[in-house]
Amino acid sequence: MAGNTRRPGAVRKAGSKKGAQVGTGGHGRKSLEGKGPTPKAEDRTYHPAHKRKAAAEKREAVETQRGASKGVVRGTRRPTGGAEVVAGRNAVLEALRTDVPVTAVHLAARIDHDDRTREILELASTRSVQLLEVSRTELDHLTEGSVHQGVAAQVPPYDYADVDDLLDAAAQAGQAPLIVALDGVTDPRNLGAVLRSAGAFGAHGVIVPSRRSAGVTASAWKVSAGAAARVPVAKVTNLSRALTDLKKSGAFVVGLDAGGDTEVRDLAFATDPLVLVVGSEGHGLSRLVRETCDAVASIPISSDVESLNAGVAAGITLYEVAQARRTAAE
Repeated sequence: MAGNTRRPGAVRKAGSKKGAQVGTGGHGRKSLEGKGPTPKAEDRTYHPAHKRKAAAEKREAVETQRGASKGVVRGTRRPTGGAEVVAGRNAVLEALRTDVPVTAVHLAARIDHDDRTREILELASTRSVQLLEVSRTELDHLTEGSVHQGVAAQVPPYDYADVDDLLDAAAQAGQAPLIVALDGVTDPRNLGAVLRSAGAFGAHGVIVPSRRSAGVTASAWKVSAGAAARVPVAKVTNLSRALTDLKKSGAFVVGLDAGGDTEVRDLAFATDPLVLVVGSEGHGLSRLVRETCDAVASIPISSDVESLNAGVAAGITLYEVAQARRTAAE
């Protein structure tokens, strides 16, 4: 029968069954041990990817040497450590023009220069600001996808003062303290405008809450036109408590609000230690802060205008206070 027919010359091993396949029995397992994962293509010397990587590293070394000869250091993106990043040619140029404390300027490799980038390089060199040449991909990461036009700058975190530092500054100048406190002002440009007015009219500092308030950012630096470097800013956890402590130290606290009891030009405390509290546009002073004030003053305005922003209100009031103090000193 066909099922029992043997092929000529076929030999069956002893003890084996027809159709059984002989396995390794684990004898080949050792040959598979210790080899580890397959190396990346760029790490295999015979692979084209390895050659491309080596060529790229060589080009980078050449560019680094070329950049160093121009005073530009090529580097990768570094953690900002809390620093703010200013992106764009106009923004970086304005920051350098207005003495914002820029610590580093990042330039894209092989950037197409124009008048703005040339002035950026000149100002950075004059101020001894570090220049870093990076790839556009690194700039994208640094600016978190913002439009950077091949240029970005880093501004260090602002070093806030204590409220006592503001009082000490007044004592050293031999003057009655004049401080501006901001209540709920969230626009850094308004803070910058307040700093500019504070510097122009002799205020000894500005107080901002740590929550729901603008901080000293690059935008505030630019609007302040350098006043942020001269007028200290103190950050407090609780504005109402800070105002209460200032009252205990002998200062009068006056809030600015459209529904005030008196006009700023008639302010009775102008020549005394004074804290002016400016509320947010639209919302004004918060309830607790208003209750803490010794008086609430207003600026007479046209009925067609609902309110003034914080920067304008602070500037007008500081001018009136400065005039009153100048008159009293004569």
